[in-house]
Amino acid sequence: MTVTDTPAATAATPPPRQSLPGRAWALLRNAWRGLTSMRTALVLLFLLALAAIPGALLPQRNLNEQKVAQYIADRPTLGPWMDRFELFDVFSSFWFTAVYVLLFISLVGCILPRCLDHYRALRTPPVRAPRNLARLPLHHAQTVARTPEQVIERTRTQLRGWRTEVRPGTRDGEVTLSAEKGYTRELGNLVFHLALVGLLVAIAAGKLFGYEGSVIVIANNGPGFCTTSPAVFDSFKAGNVNDGTGMTPLCVRVKDFEADYLENGQAEMFTSNIEYQAGADLQTDTWRRTAIQVNHPLRVAGDRLYLQGHGFAPTFTVTFPNGQTRTETIQWRPDDARTFLSSGVLRIDPPGGLYATDTERRQNQIAIEGLFAPTALFHGNLLTSAFPKMEDPAVAVDIYRGDTGLDTGRPQSLFALDPEQIKQGRLTKEARVNLRPGESTSLPNGTKVTFDGAQEFVNLQVSHDPAQQWVLVSALAMMAGLLVSLLVKRRRIWVRVYPSTDAAGTVDQRRTVVEMGGLARTDQAGWGGEFDRLRARLLEEKTETYATGASPARGTETTPARDADPTGE
Repeated sequence: MTVTDTPAATAATPPPRQSLPGRAWALLRNAWRGLTSMRTALVLLFLLALAAIPGALLPQRNLNEQKVAQYIADRPTLGPWMDRFELFDVFSSFWFTAVYVLLFISLVGCILPRCLDHYRALRTPPVRAPRNLARLPLHHAQTVARTPEQVIERTRTQLRGWRTEVRPGTRDGEVTLSAEKGYTRELGNLVFHLALVGLLVAIAAGKLFGYEGSVIVIANNGPGFCTTSPAVFDSFKAGNVNDGTGMTPLCVRVKDFEADYLENGQAEMFTSNIEYQAGADLQTDTWRRTAIQVNHPLRVAGDRLYLQGHGFAPTFTVTFPNGQTRTETIQWRPDDARTFLSSGVLRIDPPGGLYATDTERRQNQIAIEGLFAPTALFHGNLLTSAFPKMEDPAVAVDIYRGDTGLDTGRPQSLFALDPEQIKQGRLTKEARVNLRPGESTSLPNGTKVTFDGAQEFVNLQVSHDPAQQWVLVSALAMMAGLLVSLLVKRRRIWVRVYPSTDAAGTVDQRRTVVEMGGLARTDQAGWGGEFDRLRARLLEEKTETYATGASPARGTETTPARDADPTGE
């Protein structure tokens, strides 16, 4: 009786349905594998570079909040939406931080398993010799007048620096040697990626614990400034875990400033002579002299003092009707980087007691707004600058009298008057005049305004980054690892030796057949020449040589190949 299986009986049993925890675990495992792949790390690195572009093109709130406000005001529809997506706070935004953190996790999750694999590879002996060495890209076979033991011993001696392993072969009297070199290539690759992680950590640590402060100082050997508080800086940016307290004590006085220009007005070098106190010098009131230049900061007490820019600060003296005077010097903003034509405003409050009431005092405040040219060039009454160095200074100013807004409590621009004050009639234009040093003009109420000249100012930045040295170390380690991974090649050599036989099949113990095979695990460029040199060093005597692919067999007569390329290339 024959029993046949029915279709229902032969149908494949469906696999059991995975439980919900099992599916969740599988999803997490696959997501982790995808995140920690090198492809994902490269994509995240590209996204990080792409995400930094808005931070370079758009004004950033932590650098210049006024520019951000003006940018949004000029674009009433698009600007608020850009602000919602934190395009004006790129480097502290949630999406930039997310890419940064994901890149860090991806690199760590990718590199650590590779480090473990490399460690295991260092402890694993070289792989066994392939069964057919003639199929390798580089192959050589010949007969030598030595015993197999002598050939193997000589080969091991010559392959210093290679990891070798000797094993018995599958035939009687056969011995194989496996050699491998170039593990440093993977080590360099790992060093590069570990240094990249270190670089990211160092940059993040510097942003967390560092600070930067910029201040404008008149270069006239004045009192200077001390880093006692963020309030001494014109702009200050502290790290996320730094509130601005506990700054490194440093006092600076600017003696002078010198700018060197070419004949066409191009800047050649900026130099400022300064005096500073730090550390124990603060207790002994000792001032040390030095000079700082662009890209040559003062490094002291873990901080760096940079010379970032310079400009001009006009000086005006206002003589009020009762004979009292007010003299003020304030920096004006360079509007033309080529000629240093500058603009700005100066606000002067009348002396106390000159007017009976505060209302009357505010109505007689003086505001001077206009242009400054270090080397004046007039087109009629229009002022421009012909050269960035101060050789023939002049100003073209509008002089206002009235409420300048000093008592309103609202922030005022350092370089422009509030147009609302003029529009509402609180400020009245009293004069428009061009002045050279020593010249003056009088207002209808008897007030006299004198232009005394100008002094140069410097823009200094105090920067504190506790991780800066680690950034340098990580960058150097990245370069070293990259060079090693590019220059070192991973290659393998196998040598198989066994006693030679004559045509009758008789074993000749005095002669040995040697087969060599070589393989580069990465790029093979230059490996053929190294293989030939190794072959010549290992088998230096004149012997019978067989062409690549013509492996001599036992019991058969082999014919030497004349003028054949032993490497098959």
